Amino acid sequence: MEGFQEFEPIFNEPRIGWAKNSNPGSGLMDQFLMHIFAPDDNHLKIQVTDYHSNTFEAVKSVMQLDDMRDCIGIGGSWAEFVEYLVASFKAEDVKLVLEKLSDSDGVAYAKLVAQKSKGMPLISISLTKLLDNAARDAMANMSFGLFKAFKRTKNLVLQEKEHSLQLTKVISAEKERSENIQSQLGKRQKLEKMNSSDRLDVSGPPASNGAQNSPDKLAGRDPASTKVTNRVVPAFRRAKVRGALLQDIEDDKDN
Repeated sequence: MEGFQEFEPIFNEPRIGWAKNSNPGSGLMDQFLMHIFAPDDNHLKIQVTDYHSNTFEAVKSVMQLDDMRDCIGIGGSWAEFVEYLVASFKAEDVKLVLEKLSDSDGVAYAKLVAQKSKGMPLISISLTKLLDNAARDAMANMSFGLFKAFKRTKNLVLQEKEHSLQLTKVISAEKERSENIQSQLGKRQKLEKMNSSDRLDVSGPPASNGAQNSPDKLAGRDPASTKVTNRVVPAFRRAKVRGALLQDIEDDKDN
């Protein structure tokens, strides 16, 4: 059976509840801190304290927790059961039920009650009250556990920031590379257009334009050229006119 090889410590603030026939009385702290961790691969330790006069603890082995799983009716694999435990202990409805033997005595017993969500199997673990050095050791252990959890979270945040910075640099480099490629493509397209225009200028106008601008067609379209053509008299007509004029002059002399 698997144990708690990679179990991450859990911190939570349970809600306070009271067992039947127990009077809270006065002088009791109304805030408790809960710490759940695995001291080794085969045990789970639960500590709860108000950092005053009430500190409780429970140690459960893998076999004990497996028996509890059968009692409350949670199926599936061991890993799924541990996942359910973690989700239940991290929930907002975790309750610490306290019990007093008499109004004059302090809290004698405590029980931790948790469930993943309403309607799901209920986890109930009885806690033993710690006194003197055992209580002080538990409170000190919880304080160091909080500090270690803070350092671990801080390191994770720093790692995420570094990773984000590296991604930002990569994205910036890719963006600059893309812009350079786009600029080079734009210059190449502009140069190709200029070369194409130069080739058109050297080869002259297309043949179709030359046919449209032939002398015959230009003459047919130009009214001025049409009038000039109409005033030109053929050579044979000019000779006849001159002969006719000469004959008329001689006739006038005879008369």
